[in-house]
Amino acid sequence: MSDADSEGPAAAVPTHHAASVSLSTSSVYPESTADGFELARRLGYDGVEVMVGIDEISQDVDAVRGLRDYHDIPVVSVHAPCLLVTQRVWGTDPWGKLERSAEMAHALDATSVVVHPPFRWQRDYARDFETGIRELETRTGIDFCVENMYPWRARKREFQAYLPGWDPVVHDYDHVTLDLSHTATAGSDPVAMARDLGTRLRHVHLTDGNGSAKDEHLVPGRGGQPCEEFLTLLAESGYDGHVVIEINTRRCADRVERESDLAAALAYTRLHLAAAP
Repeated sequence: MSDADSEGPAAAVPTHHAASVSLSTSSVYPESTADGFELARRLGYDGVEVMVGIDEISQDVDAVRGLRDYHDIPVVSVHAPCLLVTQRVWGTDPWGKLERSAEMAHALDATSVVVHPPFRWQRDYARDFETGIRELETRTGIDFCVENMYPWRARKREFQAYLPGWDPVVHDYDHVTLDLSHTATAGSDPVAMARDLGTRLRHVHLTDGNGSAKDEHLVPGRGGQPCEEFLTLLAESGYDGHVVIEINTRRCADRVERESDLAAALAYTRLHLAAAP
């Protein structure tokens, strides 16, 4: 390498990182799934997580495959439609939704499906959830990464909205997604959770929060979560799962501000993944 190659701004920024950094299409809302692919490719993300939602493109495997191929960027994971606003996407049978999510993951060469634990009122679904997830993984060959959630709070009251519970650390899941906005809302320590999960931690939603009951999904580094310490732990432990940026940009004034937030999140994450010895 010549002296010229080692000089300039690029030399000050580590370029090697153990884990890929991908973009959740939910991070561009209210823009579309198609916009998510375009922004991920242009800003230099390694891949895309498809949030199956109310955007009809996100529900159409052929359309998503077309976006993947056109932008030449891989789909690393599929987020199943298990939010309150997606209760009727792909029907109302929760197990049917997971089956279709696995089918989409296979069709897109993705390795993971992100799923939330059942809502408390989905008692039949919740009754055999842990066993059912393990059976789905065995049959489909897809990792179903169950995401940490949080108690719901309103007017100083707390409601346990998920069964068998919101904390995957204490439940029998082989693969887990850790979301740092959800740890903020729950008042949990993501670093301690990551250590407790060990190799069960296979997926990360990298974001931030200040502990609001509203689940803020801030740009990493702009809230109160130990994002830098968390990313350093991932790097030092040799974590080789996916890190997915899942932030809320709906209040951005325009596309320029949204791009700025998405670029800042990517730069922050790569910097701290690469900074560990």
